[in-house]
Amino acid sequence: MYRRDPLRLVSVLRMILEGEKAAVLKRDHHLPLSFHRRQEELKFNMGLQRLQHRVCQIQALQDSPAASLQDPQLKTEAKAPESELPTLILEAVKELEVAKQQVLKRIQIWKRQQQLAGNGAQFEENLAPLQKRCENLVEVHFQLHQQVMGASAELGAELVPRLRERLNEVLSSLVKSSFLVEKQPPQVLKTQTKFQASVRFLLGPRLLKASAKPYMVRADMVTEKQARELSTYSSTLSESTGEIMHNVVALETNPTSGTCCAFFKNVLLKKIKRCERKGSESVTEEKCAVLFSTSVALTTSNVPIHLQVLSLPIVVIVHGNQDNNAKATVLWDNAFSEIDRVPFVVAERVPWDKMCDTLNLKFMAEVQTTKGLLKEHYFFLAQKIFNDYSASLEDFQSRSVSWAQFNKEILPGRGFTFWQWFDGVLDLTKRCLKSYWSDRLIIGFISKQYVCKLLSTEPDGTFLLRFSDSEIGGVTIAHVIWGKDGSSQVENIQPFSAKDLSIRSLGDRIRDLEQLRNLYPNTPKDQAFGSHYNKEQTGKDGRGYVSTAIKMTVESERDQHPQSTAGALPEAPPAPMFNLPMLQPESLQPVLSPMCPPTPFCPQPVPTAYPTGESSINMMVTNNLGSSFPSTSPMLSPSLVMDPTLPHCEDLAFRNPLPFMPNQYMTGEASQMQSGGPSPEPRDEEMPELAPLTLMVDPPLQSSQRWPPSMDLPSSSDLDQFLREMSVEGPPFPPPPQHSGYPNTSCWGLGESRWDDSVRPGHA
Repeated sequence: MYRRDPLRLVSVLRMILEGEKAAVLKRDHHLPLSFHRRQEELKFNMGLQRLQHRVCQIQALQDSPAASLQDPQLKTEAKAPESELPTLILEAVKELEVAKQQVLKRIQIWKRQQQLAGNGAQFEENLAPLQKRCENLVEVHFQLHQQVMGASAELGAELVPRLRERLNEVLSSLVKSSFLVEKQPPQVLKTQTKFQASVRFLLGPRLLKASAKPYMVRADMVTEKQARELSTYSSTLSESTGEIMHNVVALETNPTSGTCCAFFKNVLLKKIKRCERKGSESVTEEKCAVLFSTSVALTTSNVPIHLQVLSLPIVVIVHGNQDNNAKATVLWDNAFSEIDRVPFVVAERVPWDKMCDTLNLKFMAEVQTTKGLLKEHYFFLAQKIFNDYSASLEDFQSRSVSWAQFNKEILPGRGFTFWQWFDGVLDLTKRCLKSYWSDRLIIGFISKQYVCKLLSTEPDGTFLLRFSDSEIGGVTIAHVIWGKDGSSQVENIQPFSAKDLSIRSLGDRIRDLEQLRNLYPNTPKDQAFGSHYNKEQTGKDGRGYVSTAIKMTVESERDQHPQSTAGALPEAPPAPMFNLPMLQPESLQPVLSPMCPPTPFCPQPVPTAYPTGESSINMMVTNNLGSSFPSTSPMLSPSLVMDPTLPHCEDLAFRNPLPFMPNQYMTGEASQMQSGGPSPEPRDEEMPELAPLTLMVDPPLQSSQRWPPSMDLPSSSDLDQFLREMSVEGPPFPPPPQHSGYPNTSCWGLGESRWDDSVRPGHA
């Protein structure tokens, strides 16, 4: 049936294909990119086959009739009169120009996809199909050019020059458009930083004439104004706007891979010349580009042809703190620029739905996750960027967002722009929260007010994770607490930065907090975060050390109740404190001369953190002065305890005579040195008479004898007489300062001590 009526078969197939297309559109609301790419390839291949068939027809007419009749496909065409030859040639040239436009459009699409890849879009980098298209059209061009020259008599003297001009225009467009930047330089480029790039000449293996010297490709920095002037091939660069090192490389042809490329491996932008900026434009909004240029000779002509191509827009920075704003400029330009634009013009306002697609694309690419943003996330982002909390989700769909709202205007009540905040979330999620986001454990983009609404009716211990709204790059835990009076309170723990999470992961912090029970809405936390817990080490490690761990604690406002004083033990009365004057070695030399021989030994030197000899110190002395001192000074050897009233002698190891300085003692505790001058508090009346002191001498050191054998200790009567001559008045010893409290969160290592700086030895 279909043999007798083939058009009916075509109609049936067309109806089937249209039905499949409608079903796909109904399901996906748009055709996938792969469908458009495949459709474009089929369309081009059909046109190329038609063009090649047209060239064969022309060739058959120019050959002898006998030769044309040998081909059955050309039997009918061979009978055509020679008067149809000009018509066939004109149709072939026209079809060649159409095919050229298709190739040029496909090259522009490839460039646009390469630019969108800078924001995270998928990109088919393979240039081999495009190179094959260009080479096929060049082959057709050469055949048509020969046929036009061979049919000059039939075409006439007036038509031949016009056809040759049109054919030369086709070849020139293909050659110049096939010079591409295969690997783009970084779009945020810092001076004094090396970078890489590469260019590719698609028609190089086919057209490049062999030369004794290799063709050289040069890279120069150009401004936006220069890029506009260079958008037409009629002009060349007059002056570079920046100094680039190692900017000239050879254009090399690889016969094995069939490619012709120039690789820039160690390029360095040494400095940049800034141009005049428009209005309030900042340095990070100024766009530049790298111009790659070369002059080559083709096999079809001896005249050298100039090739040049611009890179994608580049923002040059000189400091790392400009990186954030520079990325915003690049993101906006990559997302909203048009294919055939004037360099580097881009819209100032774009629809909000396109901005949502851009943010989602960037988020998924940076975090490297398949879980993108949801419509609830878009709603929160719209409220934030428009500062409108009364509009609905549908209201935002019809709005447009400006560049100023994106990264110029400071958010109300904050010190940063919308993009600066969003980029901080990107960095935090990429570095520390990728697995949590991919498992949908983080709601993230949700306001604090809406969190309170969600959690206020949930059971005690229900929590969720959200990105901090007031800090850049922070994630916080919001949880609900129910009091004994039946009221609920939602608390937000101090946000964790990337540095905090590098010390202890988010999963381990959640495990540490016993007040967290269920992840909103009702998932037990161990079930949700169990796979994210790190195994804690127990026992001893391979070196014999006891393992330690860090734990996080949170003190809730409900837990901070004043301690009751009922039943508390009475405070012990403070020990009497006296102020002793600083004793100088000159006044003690008559008494202490037996203890400091010409070859003296001195206890370990006093640290520099202690007060100097010119100052006075406060000293706490117990009531029971007749007994020995309760503990040894940290400055003395543990095997030898000296009386604190004895002076320090010169140490041979340091050869620095130190002034006498009594050690401080506190009743029942290790000796602690306290610095300070005279106290404004009331002084004691008089120091009571001191009883004779009992010297404590431990056994000598086993390593060496440090006291000379000939040295005699002073008698207790001499010391008693010396101490009775001392009567002083001074302020009481100041009590150690009390800490007011601890931060909301703290991490203490198990097996480690909490040091209190107020009583640390040597702390000033």
